[in-house]
Amino acid sequence: MPQAPAGPVALAGRLHSAAIHLLRLVRAHDAATGLSAPAASALSVIVFGGPLTLGELAAAEQVRPPTITRLVQGLERRGLVRRERDPRDRRVQRVHATLRGRRVLLEARDRRVAALAASLAGLKRADRALLERAVGILERMLRATSSPRP
Repeated sequence: MPQAPAGPVALAGRLHSAAIHLLRLVRAHDAATGLSAPAASALSVIVFGGPLTLGELAAAEQVRPPTITRLVQGLERRGLVRRERDPRDRRVQRVHATLRGRRVLLEARDRRVAALAASLAGLKRADRALLERAVGILERMLRATSSPRP
């Protein structure tokens, strides 16, 4: 007898748990960057969403401005980001990823994707096809429910 679909709360709980475990699985490969998880996250937001002001970056990372300032200073010392004054408002600084910062982040992403691909390769073809459909559904759900981010 087929099992009834889980209700939204039960499904959300399972999805939340699976997402956390999936992130832990791939995050284990981030040590090669030498970046802390918060620094790597901030760099990712800058690379894929930048250039951003410190305030926009703090909002995206859901941290207070002093925390983001320290993270950006550390990324600057490593040559991964640079700050530039906004030409229209000289009081505003925007944080840009450097070429080195982009390379470090993209290499880390490649390691994560390779680890995940290795896990997926062990699945049956039908299971991979089902996951592909599920990812499409998740992407549509996220587009429909996510608020605009910088």
